[in-house]
Amino acid sequence: MRIIGFGAHPDDIELYFFGMLAAARASGADIGWVIATDGSKGGEGPADRLRQIRRQEATEAAALLGVTPLFLDRVDGELAADPVAAKMVEDAILEARPDLVVTHAPNDYHPDHRVLSRLVADAARFHTPVLYADTLMGVGFEPTHYVDIGAYRDLKHAALGKHVSQRPQRFIDAADTWNRFRALQCNAESGGQAEAFRFVPVYPFGDIRTLLPPAPPVRPLLAKWRGDG
Repeated sequence: MRIIGFGAHPDDIELYFFGMLAAARASGADIGWVIATDGSKGGEGPADRLRQIRRQEATEAAALLGVTPLFLDRVDGELAADPVAAKMVEDAILEARPDLVVTHAPNDYHPDHRVLSRLVADAARFHTPVLYADTLMGVGFEPTHYVDIGAYRDLKHAALGKHVSQRPQRFIDAADTWNRFRALQCNAESGGQAEAFRFVPVYPFGDIRTLLPPAPPVRPLLAKWRGDG
């Protein structure tokens, strides 16, 4: 099985669904990811220098899972007006022939995220189902699926830590809180970690449960129904 993730910026996959890809890889799936923009506006300093730094950071983070990213190198912040981005996204999907693609939610906070979500969904068409990752800090997102990432928490944090130009500790702390909340939301054990996703069935793809790593184990309910006699 092959799962390909699409992130708008060089650190998006690490923040939104690195844990799921790590779990999928551990279960034997072939994984990979595509980074749509060059990240040249996501930090301080000249754009050319920042582009090089962020590409190297993304390469080092992906290497933690044995992945070499595909960089589309579109201009950061300008995906909506890019005349060739749609074709590049479609070509990436057709070449990889994945069983599942993962990308940003259609209502996420950043314009590049929203545009990439639409481009991936349009390009996937009848080729492969699309799974949407959580929005930033879960705002306005209603999950349909959860993936247990407890075993990969430290690895996810290490991947985020590779993005030194982004002051990564703030994202590590946010991800830790965010993923603990998602685990509690699906009644996992205290201290668990989960990433949340949303799948919208589109013909001919009605069910993707067999394509995903497992959700966190559910705690037994303490309360029991009692009859009146």
